[in-house]
Amino acid sequence: MSANVPPPNVTPLRDRRSERMALLLQLERRARAQEDRLGLGFLMVNDSRQLLDYREALLWRADSGRIAACSGLAQVEANAPFMLYLARICQDWRHQSWAGELHELSVADVPPAQQPEWSEYLAPQLLWVPLKSRNGELLACLLFSCEQPLARPQRALLELLQDAYAHAWDSLSGRRASPAAGLGPLRRRPRKLLLAAVAALLLLALLPVRQTVLAPAEIVPREPAVLRAPLQAVVERILVQPNQMVTANEALVQLDRRELESRLESARQSLAAAEAQLRQTRQQALFDERAKAALAELSSRREQARTDVDYLSDNLERTLILAPRDGVAIFDDPSDWIGRPVALGERIMQVADPHDVRLEIDLPVGDAIELENGSDVRLFLNSQPGKPLTATLQRQGYRASPALDGSMAYRLVANFTQDQPGLRVGLKGTAKLYGQRTLLFNYLLRRPLAALRVHLGW
Repeated sequence: MSANVPPPNVTPLRDRRSERMALLLQLERRARAQEDRLGLGFLMVNDSRQLLDYREALLWRADSGRIAACSGLAQVEANAPFMLYLARICQDWRHQSWAGELHELSVADVPPAQQPEWSEYLAPQLLWVPLKSRNGELLACLLFSCEQPLARPQRALLELLQDAYAHAWDSLSGRRASPAAGLGPLRRRPRKLLLAAVAALLLLALLPVRQTVLAPAEIVPREPAVLRAPLQAVVERILVQPNQMVTANEALVQLDRRELESRLESARQSLAAAEAQLRQTRQQALFDERAKAALAELSSRREQARTDVDYLSDNLERTLILAPRDGVAIFDDPSDWIGRPVALGERIMQVADPHDVRLEIDLPVGDAIELENGSDVRLFLNSQPGKPLTATLQRQGYRASPALDGSMAYRLVANFTQDQPGLRVGLKGTAKLYGQRTLLFNYLLRRPLAALRVHLGW
């Protein structure tokens, strides 16, 4: 019995060999079961550690010249310094005579200028494991960074694993890696289903839809009374606040009176002097023929002086601007007007009925569609976007004019279809205008087609 007992170290050695062969067969089966190169590359750089002891493993692709996978990383940063360095030296190694065989490399196999980077990034030993196609073309290469040289048993197992990896990689040459696992069933759908989807899209493109466009809009008074400067002067005070309700003949603006008062006082003195001179000349005319001849001229001077006094008195009264009607005062900040010189006829403010309003729309030139008077308009106020208001297009601008933001736009005017609560002057929002019907294809590609016509001239 004692003669048939194996040495103590023989049975554990056989067990380790059997275990390694089982791991090799398992890795081969998993490699050939991969559906794309992304999954295969992840398996090769991570699961090969079951047979080979290495610090890190990387996969270099010959077609792109880049590192496609790295052990311990879900995604490779191709522009990282280490990846760029390794991809550069792999490009040099692929032209060597030993590039088609499993080869052990060290720091001596790189130029002296690149050796400091080797010591920083890699272990002393680097295994070059090429993956070739059936016709001998180099497809990719596995790089294993190891601390110790490769032992003979490990080399034999690695050569078998190399053949399995190369066969699996070559078999996936016509399939790309999928970024999402859910896309796989889409590729396997029947051709008829794809054709049906294309036909449905074509029919949908021929569906008639109504053209719509969005444009900024503002609620403005329908017929405001405009207060203009009655004379050239300086604004002294604004007697009301913006959006304040005012009544007819209520004082709104006070212009500077000092210059007019000075001129009026001077005109009154001139009038008094003319009247005194006229009285004196009348008394002399009783016995002096030359004084009698001067009466007509002095009488004209008195009338001219009286006219100047009346004119300046009237202008002095006009320095206080009154409200022409009941309504709300519409103007900017009062502090912007105080001390500001105004020209004759310059608009200072408006007085309007806050409930007698209309809608003004600035339609950008690039969004212009064919519209007709009477088209439907819906207004979405910024303050109440969930409650659209209905209006009807009343008038369209013939030419585009500069908008507040500097762009060119057509000015459109719409009237509200009925008295709707909550409307007041100054509210802003977005107007949706409805045009004529067209095909969905034309509606979606309206802007690209317009740009294409400009460049092609058709």
